[in-house]
Amino acid sequence: MSTTFEPLRCAPFIKEIGRGVKGARSLSIDQTHALYAAVLDGRVSDLELGAILLAYRIKGESADELDGMLRALHERLQPVAMPAGRAGVCIPTYNGARKLPNLVPLLAFLLAAEGVSVLLHGVRQDPGRVATAEVLGAMGVAPAESSAQAEGELAGRGVAFLPIDVLAPVMARQLALRATLGVRNSAHTLVKLMQAADPGTLRLVNYTHPPYRDTLTDYFGRAHAAPGAGVLLARGTEGEAVADANLVRETGWLRDGVATPLIVPDPAAPRVPAELPASREAEPTAAWIRRALAGEVPVPAPILRQRDAILSVLGG
Repeated sequence: MSTTFEPLRCAPFIKEIGRGVKGARSLSIDQTHALYAAVLDGRVSDLELGAILLAYRIKGESADELDGMLRALHERLQPVAMPAGRAGVCIPTYNGARKLPNLVPLLAFLLAAEGVSVLLHGVRQDPGRVATAEVLGAMGVAPAESSAQAEGELAGRGVAFLPIDVLAPVMARQLALRATLGVRNSAHTLVKLMQAADPGTLRLVNYTHPPYRDTLTDYFGRAHAAPGAGVLLARGTEGEAVADANLVRETGWLRDGVATPLIVPDPAAPRVPAELPASREAEPTAAWIRRALAGEVPVPAPILRQRDAILSVLGG
């Protein structure tokens, strides 16, 4: 971790990334690491930080830039220790539900029922959306207020939710800048990619726009980026890492520089609408999830297929 806390002069970096969609150029891994380390350490002025975040919002991050940013973040992050002797999965949850019910907790408890420890990390709430934390709260699962508490809940119940303001306060502050800037920024991407638990844990990573799949495949195709159990990469549901209840999507497994297809949709297969909660609000969604876990209503087939793909990776 850097011990230098002198302000960083950001103009040379902004000059490269801030020239708009056609004129902007990506920084190298080392340049991005230096820049983002300064951002995380508070060595960048508010004016420069705003310029950096808006420049990346317009340009987008390259695989090398994601590499540099995540290296800086991981140097400053203490990962959660998963229970010994049990397979573990880490699920980032930062988008919540807008139109569809949020079924991230369903996936988490389906995995826990198979003996898998599931760490969820994300925001406590998101105005206009139904956050995973709210659905979990309606199911009696309160946010952990420390990593030690999350580790205890993982060892007991098998499922824990750790808010980003506890896991990585500096990232929570950057996420909160959305209210000031009016748009998302690089932090919204990085928190979904970071290694929040020890490297033996499988991470679920989703993308919302197909072109971004190539960038993430490039990054996670690097051996150091997906160690241990690796990463499951798939298109998300409204930005969440749970499978679309009505549609099977392509899912790949990246580990130690090797990419393996896990789920390949059959374009000729009929689309069968799932039976879902009548409301996307937290209480009705939680009640429906409890019924699904009890076998009273069917679990959507794509989510069962996602669970089975995860178990196949963890078992292998």
